[in-house]
Parts: sequence; C-alpha cells; structure tokens
Amino acid sequence: MPTYEYFCEDCGDFSALRPMSARNEPCACPHCGTEVYRVMLSAPTLATMDGATRSAHATNERAANAPMTSAEYAARHKHGPGCGCCSGKPSKSTVRAADGSKAFPTKRPWMISH
Repeated sequence: MPTYEYFCEDCGDFSALRPMSARNEPCACPHCGTEVYRVMLSAPTLATMDGATRSAHATNERAANAPMTSAEYAARHKHGPGCGCCSGKPSKSTVRAADGSKAFPTKRPWMISH
C-alpha cells in the first residue's frame, strides 16, 4: 500500500498509508483533524514486507505443477537426469562383467551392442 504525503497549514507535513483508490481524496490531519490534500514532497513509496513473508507468498503463488528452474534443479541434484548413484539404490538393469564393462540385458535384448 502506498505512502502519500500531505501538508497541513497549521501542523506541517505528514505522511499516511492509504489505498491507491483514495490517493486524490483529502486526508484528515492526525493532530488537528483538518482535511488536507496530498502534496508531492518526494516520490511515493511502497511499504515493503520482510523477505520471509515475500518468499512464502512466492511459494504459495507457484503452481504445484510448475517446473523447477535450472538453479533449483542443480541445488537438489548433484548429477544430471537419470543418475543412479544419488538415489542410493544400485541400478537393476546394469550388469557388469568381470572386466568392468557394462551390459543392459533387460533393455532391448534384440539390439546388438556397439
């Protein structure tokens, strides 16, 4: 909500937090109650909220099916997609020979390995 500045001839200037729809309406002076109009002493400012609240709003606004950004993906995964080492479970489809070479017997058995 914006903060607007007002000037009372008797009490001086003051600022008030008001909705944008009321920006052109007079405001009562907090000291004497006189209705005064807005003046431009400085540029209007917005009241800010703390970072934790802003982050909570951003989290709530993001859809549940929104894809992760590349930075979010990198923070959660050490390796690229399909990496089996980070899950802690050995891959069931990879068979290793005594010399260390890999074979994938359950994947496309009709294909010849290159």
